[in-house]
Amino acid sequence: DWIIVAAVVAVGLIALSGQRASAAQHPGLTTEIALLVTVLLGAFALRNARVAGALGVTVAVVLASRTWLHDWIAHKLTAQEISDALLLLAAALVVLPLLPDHALDPWGTLNPRTIWTVIVVVMAVNSAGYIALRAFDNRIGLPLAGLLSGFVSSVATHVSMGQRARKEQRLARSAVAGATLSSVATVVQLALVLSVTNVELLREVALPLTLAGIAAVIYGAFFTLRALRGEAAGELPSGRAFQPRTAALFALALTAVLVLVAALTHWLGARGSVLGAALAGFADTHSAAVACATESKGGLMDLPTAQTALLLAFSTNSLTKIASAFIAGGWRFATLILPGLVLMVGLAW
Repeated sequence: DWIIVAAVVAVGLIALSGQRASAAQHPGLTTEIALLVTVLLGAFALRNARVAGALGVTVAVVLASRTWLHDWIAHKLTAQEISDALLLLAAALVVLPLLPDHALDPWGTLNPRTIWTVIVVVMAVNSAGYIALRAFDNRIGLPLAGLLSGFVSSVATHVSMGQRARKEQRLARSAVAGATLSSVATVVQLALVLSVTNVELLREVALPLTLAGIAAVIYGAFFTLRALRGEAAGELPSGRAFQPRTAALFALALTAVLVLVAALTHWLGARGSVLGAALAGFADTHSAAVACATESKGGLMDLPTAQTALLLAFSTNSLTKIASAFIAGGWRFATLILPGLVLMVGLAW
């Protein structure tokens, strides 16, 4: 081991002296860092050659793409977007491993690591949707924007699309497609949330979620095919991949919902769990899903009851979407939205 340490120190000194000698002509550190990484990978290969080989190929790909990556970061990404990426990495790789993996409350529902895992998943999905929005130009249209914005908030997307439809009547059908496709994002996020909290419950609701998602895709595609051609969504501005404030509020809301459902379960039994999930669904389906998954995994709610509670939350959240569509877009927009949401909820049940 001391030979490896000596080799790393020696190569580090060589890289440092080389960088100082060529700093005026080549101010970057790519070559020096690559030299040091090569030695470290060689040392790691003595312990795990397969993983070291995979890492070596990855480093080679990154080095070969460095010009493109530099151009993309310098001209495509803003400083705020890079900061958001680092914040997401810190949340996933620094904070998450340090959190305790056991319940802190007497009802066995508030597991810090589980709650933070859900938050990281939501932040990551939001970031993926934002990246896709930034990657495509405005010819893709409102349906794509609605689908990707749904990963941030489907209810907020209904409001946004309703406002667009009220302002520009010719885009009404495209706005309906965008709002409807945002519900596809709701279904996908529900599946992701359940996959990290309770796989058994995910299997239980796989068919309802699949049917609801298919209904949203078909209804959204119908309006897309009728109205999308020739209608652009307008410029998609840069901003933030996710809002830390929104993530913090989601964490508080999720904790509150977990406590509410646990308390109602403790006081009223299974009926309390169902009631709590249904009430939580008016605000956010995913918080209700986590509550149902946690209660079921802890043995406080059986799988059929958890499935019923989750479907009720899905239904009450759809009522919120209908109300949002009516308030933001008026009767015409709301009546176009209504059949798709009713079809989704009906097939799920």
